[in-house]
Amino acid sequence: MSKDITLSVVDQSPMRKGGTPSEALWETVKLAQAAESFGYTRYWVAEHHNSGSYTGTSPEVLIGQIAANTRAIRVGSGGVMLTHYSAFKVAEQFRILETFFPGRIDLGIGRAPGSDQLAAAALAHPRPQSDINQFPQQITDLLGFLAGTLNSDHPFAKLRAQPGPPPDSIPEVWLLGSTDYSARLAASLGLPFAFAEFFGNPEDRGVAAAELYRKEFKPSRFLAEPKVNVAVQVMCAPTEEEAQFIASGRNLGKGASVLGLSERQGMLSPEEASAYPLTEEARKYLQRITRGFIDGDPQQVRERILKVAERYSTTDIGIVTNCYYFEHRVRSYQLIAEAFGLTGSA
Repeated sequence: MSKDITLSVVDQSPMRKGGTPSEALWETVKLAQAAESFGYTRYWVAEHHNSGSYTGTSPEVLIGQIAANTRAIRVGSGGVMLTHYSAFKVAEQFRILETFFPGRIDLGIGRAPGSDQLAAAALAHPRPQSDINQFPQQITDLLGFLAGTLNSDHPFAKLRAQPGPPPDSIPEVWLLGSTDYSARLAASLGLPFAFAEFFGNPEDRGVAAAELYRKEFKPSRFLAEPKVNVAVQVMCAPTEEEAQFIASGRNLGKGASVLGLSERQGMLSPEEASAYPLTEEARKYLQRITRGFIDGDPQQVRERILKVAERYSTTDIGIVTNCYYFEHRVRSYQLIAEAFGLTGSA
């Protein structure tokens, strides 16, 4: 089965303590180049607002930069938080990306705000915030704008998402989620579904969502059979001890609000994080929220990723790796690629 595994990158463009947004964003581009050379299939960038830890506020802008600085790897959003935006505008943005980079663009759509409530209000201002119950209709409209297939009685049927007439190919649209709501919606629309286990969700929740998606899937013009991706948190290093040391900054960041740490200071170095004083209660909390994370040496990581693939009955795995030092991130992705025998363009 390991030979059939497809590995992709999900990049949240993390910023380190003492670092700058410019460094974090350029590291995203450099990591994408490295991922392509290692043999990864896709590279997705996230959307976060008003965060001191993640700098990727505009996936569509980052996608253009990454695609222009790589050659063949698929590049996409993981994801665009559609409830903030006009479906027509998102369709135009991704039609332009597809025009520049045909056959390489993915459009991952999410329902979560990717922000706090203040930022969500600012993204809509001065208009009222979008009714989240309209999310299914927004996706339907987006698909219609992308493919030029809006019903003739649709109020915007005469509109054409530029540039030009519908292309022979459109971005591959994914629905992202961490609940059975997203799984049901993806199934009803006939779209591929990506589950965010890297959030720290209980393992059984994701497996149940994937099973529900397959059970209720309806073929569409976009997809004939169910297609499931699962994204997991991973840190790979030459030894298990080093992997856990490097991951300590990520772990404290995940529990920042409970531990009394500022979420706006950026990721702590492993030297600082590993020495951070924790109460027994805080230690147990971190153990609980990171229980599903995969940290270890290449063989351990490979075995655990294969177990995830088996549980979800999929061969499509997304890797999220956040840590303080950029060279540790690059090395982690390289070690994982080597463990799975990937071959890239380097």
